[in-house]
Amino acid sequence: MTTAYYTHADCKRHEMGSWHPESPERLQAIDDQLIASRISDFLDHRDAPQASVAALARVHTEDAIFRIRENCPSEQSGYDHFPLDADTCLNAYTWRASLRAAGAAVAATDAVLDGEVENAFCSIRPPGHHATPGEAMGFCMFNNVAVAAKHALEARGLKRVAIVDFDVHHGNGTEEAFRNDERVLMVSFFQHPFYPYTGTDHPASNMVNVPVPAHSYGDVVRQLVTEKWLPALREFEPEMIFISAGFDAHREDDMGQLGLVEADYAWLTREIMGIAKEFSNKRIVSCLEGGYNLSALGRSVVAHLKVLADLD
Repeated sequence: MTTAYYTHADCKRHEMGSWHPESPERLQAIDDQLIASRISDFLDHRDAPQASVAALARVHTEDAIFRIRENCPSEQSGYDHFPLDADTCLNAYTWRASLRAAGAAVAATDAVLDGEVENAFCSIRPPGHHATPGEAMGFCMFNNVAVAAKHALEARGLKRVAIVDFDVHHGNGTEEAFRNDERVLMVSFFQHPFYPYTGTDHPASNMVNVPVPAHSYGDVVRQLVTEKWLPALREFEPEMIFISAGFDAHREDDMGQLGLVEADYAWLTREIMGIAKEFSNKRIVSCLEGGYNLSALGRSVVAHLKVLADLD
């Protein structure tokens, strides 16, 4: 089995202040754990290209793209950051990093569909699943998974794709992008009530949203996935699966209050791969979302990748 690993140095150049938890050190922590775990050599390392504006425009409005492209501060401006909201801002490298993040997801989609690799993981930032078609928010600029899924549907001709989101926060941007789109099934669990306080009020019929109370552990999540996600995925029969891979539901991550551990992420990955093997010709593209405790993030990504690459 071949697993592609997409990233780019530009993704480490975007930063939102030394205080900010969504930091460049997140990607370095993953790189360090890949080396320490000795699985790096078994992955097909690839540089992420830049996404085209046309690919972004399949999901995002012209104004949303313009606000990010035109408001990144220049060295001549004298400003380090441009705030989009209270916790999301731009620096001089955000536009480039955002293009690389979405571009990784699109390139991974093409590589998997072309049979170059069986699956792919995109170690990218900024993350994406809170970015709505019209607005960057929640640390997210462009919705990387949504851009890739639209590429698979509209540029590559797939009829049905599934999006699996196991971040501690609800992927409100992804839901908004695909609400009532019969070509897409989105399944997710998320801590509730919790930011962004969405996902529970009248979700669309193509959304399987599973709110989970704070302080729930892996056994609760595994039962909900078995009872709610897997039957819906089997009924939908996706031709490809995209993963919004957030690791902030880990018990060591202060960003949330759930209690997952590395073994739970490995289990989730195996279950998703089972669906992909049954219906999707094993085709999976996974994109990094949250995960802010650096040690837990690195270990959890390794657990995820070991399963994807059949190394566990």
